[in-house]
Amino acid sequence: MAYSGESYEAHLDRFRKSAHIRSLDQYRALHRESISNPQEFWARQALAYLVWEKKWDHVHLADYEDARFEWFSGGRLNACYNCLDRHLSYAPEKVAYYWEGDDPGLKKVVTYKELYQTVNKLASLLSVKGVRKGDRVAIYMPMIPELPAAMLACARIGAIHTVISSEFSAKALSSRIKDCGASAIITSDLGFRGGKVFPLKENADAASAESPSVETVVVFNRRPKSSCRWSHKEVSWHDVVADPAIPDYIPPVPMGSEDPLFILFTSGSTGKPKALLHTHGGYLLYAAMTTRLTFDIKGKEIFWCTGDMGWITGHSYGVYGPLLNGMTSVIFEGVPGYPDHRRFYDILSSYRVDTFYTTPTIIRELAREGDSHLDGYDLSSLRLLASVGEPISPETWKWYYHVLGNDRCPVIDTYWQTETGGHVLTPFPGVAPLKPGFCSFPFFGIDPVILDDTGEPIESPDQEGVLCLKKPWPGMARTIYRNHDLFIDTYFRQAPEIYFSSDAAKLDEEGHFRIIGRVDEVINVAGYRFGTAEIESALMEHQSVAEVAVVGHPHPVKVQGIYAFVTLKPGIRKTESLKKELAEAVLREIGIIASVDVIQWADALPKTRSGKIVRRILSKVASGETKDLGDTTGLSDPAVIAQLIQNHNS
Repeated sequence: MAYSGESYEAHLDRFRKSAHIRSLDQYRALHRESISNPQEFWARQALAYLVWEKKWDHVHLADYEDARFEWFSGGRLNACYNCLDRHLSYAPEKVAYYWEGDDPGLKKVVTYKELYQTVNKLASLLSVKGVRKGDRVAIYMPMIPELPAAMLACARIGAIHTVISSEFSAKALSSRIKDCGASAIITSDLGFRGGKVFPLKENADAASAESPSVETVVVFNRRPKSSCRWSHKEVSWHDVVADPAIPDYIPPVPMGSEDPLFILFTSGSTGKPKALLHTHGGYLLYAAMTTRLTFDIKGKEIFWCTGDMGWITGHSYGVYGPLLNGMTSVIFEGVPGYPDHRRFYDILSSYRVDTFYTTPTIIRELAREGDSHLDGYDLSSLRLLASVGEPISPETWKWYYHVLGNDRCPVIDTYWQTETGGHVLTPFPGVAPLKPGFCSFPFFGIDPVILDDTGEPIESPDQEGVLCLKKPWPGMARTIYRNHDLFIDTYFRQAPEIYFSSDAAKLDEEGHFRIIGRVDEVINVAGYRFGTAEIESALMEHQSVAEVAVVGHPHPVKVQGIYAFVTLKPGIRKTESLKKELAEAVLREIGIIASVDVIQWADALPKTRSGKIVRRILSKVASGETKDLGDTTGLSDPAVIAQLIQNHNS
């Protein structure tokens, strides 16, 4: 399908007439101010977007040597109050969430008042159970409205929530609970996804049994309570809501701007997930502001972010950003293909969604199934499409724009990370023509630079380097919980006074940014990051395995799949049933989202003379691109490569 430049210019003009940012000149002036005068710029934004109980003493303080950054220090506010209480005076009956269950027959509408009432009851219970400011609460729930209610209940009393995706296994849940020392778990008896049932309470029981810090488990039942085994630690969510002894209201606890709001685990190049910590004031402002400006939100839109709330996308653009702006959002429990591939179009049409924010993986899956699935659906409500999680290819971008958006919806390709808290590179729909495959411009306060291998800035266009950010911004993570040295080593050791993203990028001649992919040992699977070491560790647990190397490989839907080269111990037979066992071991250790796509037997792995595995070569073997393997003279046994290629092709 041809690119429709004239149609695009027409709707760009329409956006410009009412957009928050209406021209490239206006954007540049605001961005220039945010970089040159951050104190005044961010003070103005903080007053415009948030309600403060006490104004701050300092807008921004920074110590680069120790990677200590503060925003609005001395100020006090409460995240739950800003998301719920302040909206009740003018819009108590406004819909906060439309919920669509995995089963198409399950639906729910939750108003701001109803969400507020649920949050207060749960916050009161947690308080009665001894959860206090600074305590950690693990939330292990499916995509149901009670999940954001649990997050806000923690925020209301000053507890630090850590949401762990319901797709993680019991063992992965347990390790995260231990790492943060959670005193309570909020979970559900079951989760439903793609017609399958997930035993969440069973996993939570196993994790709780291994975690001495856990004193309370709150269970939301999808099925009758009698179907669960209960222990003395456990409390029924439903009993709490109905219990008149549990207060209907609990005052929001004033929190310092730099007090922790949540911990979110993200995979890195080491085997242990990093417990990134975000704080109140800066994160809330950045989530609110990026939501409003990136998506050009006016307040009446129906917003659907498909990101799981166990990941940062679901935090910033499924919970905090939309609720801070008083918006109406859609929560969907299921997957695109269940019960068939019309499901997403049915949701978009039924709820009259204005703004749709999803991953290139989901876009490719929809495109792969064919355009005929759109027949009969009225998608005229769509005004803006957006992408998140991984670089979007020009072809995927064009299908999104031409087919789903019918040549009239801007496609906003956002780039950011768990660490950044919100968008750092993004186009703005009313500013300039968008370029397929490019995430365009830095958000306000973001001062990007691309560095070469020597740490010098790249001045020429179209040269690849590592994206780095020169100035702090309010939404950035403050530390890795209980391991600030690792925080420094991971993000601030590579270049002086610069944040190192570990993502490769380049600029074109017009100053548009394009993200290429990771430069460290991290695989981006359908927008979810996994450290190769984390997956290798799970495979090495099997008694038959001698050595493992995991790399990413091209995948038609997920962009990157997980490809494992496995060396077995002497005498172990190479069988398909053993491959199945190994794949299941990863599912047990990490969860379904880390499903291994390919296991290849390897009698030996390519190594340097010092014993380091050369993953560059393994990546080429996994992708089938073995014509140019580069310099192999440094290998201890170059003959290993031929065997790997032969096994790959057999």
